[in-house]
Amino acid sequence: MTFSIDTSSEFGRRAERRLDETLLAWLVTVDRRGTPQPVPVWFLWEGGSVLLYSRPDKPKLRNIAANPRVSLHLDGDGSGGDVVAVNGSAAVTDDVPASQVPAYVAKYAGLIERNGWTPDSFAADYSVPMRIVVDRVRGH
Repeated sequence: MTFSIDTSSEFGRRAERRLDETLLAWLVTVDRRGTPQPVPVWFLWEGGSVLLYSRPDKPKLRNIAANPRVSLHLDGDGSGGDVVAVNGSAAVTDDVPASQVPAYVAKYAGLIERNGWTPDSFAADYSVPMRIVVDRVRGH
């Protein structure tokens, strides 16, 4: 069964909007000792799953291989509100490179340019696609 956010509620509408528009989230994996390992990531919400890209050989990839349960947290409003967290299972996938995902390129075009990349050079550096299959969205 595919996960979907209940957009009939105020929280659901806000969570969906934030997942579409927010540029930076914190991916939390767990290392072999059970210690949470948060790292900032760029992501694309695709209505029930989250597409991310990683550089090869990063700890988050080893953590996900050992324990696929992850959480993706969006920053709140600085006063404890507007919190959105996504829980699910992550895995490396065979998704196409980031440069071939128009929505991803459009979302991050400014940051890609600001960092001195092109979509193709970003995709070469961040060459490992991952996907979180979402089973819960929570927050307030």
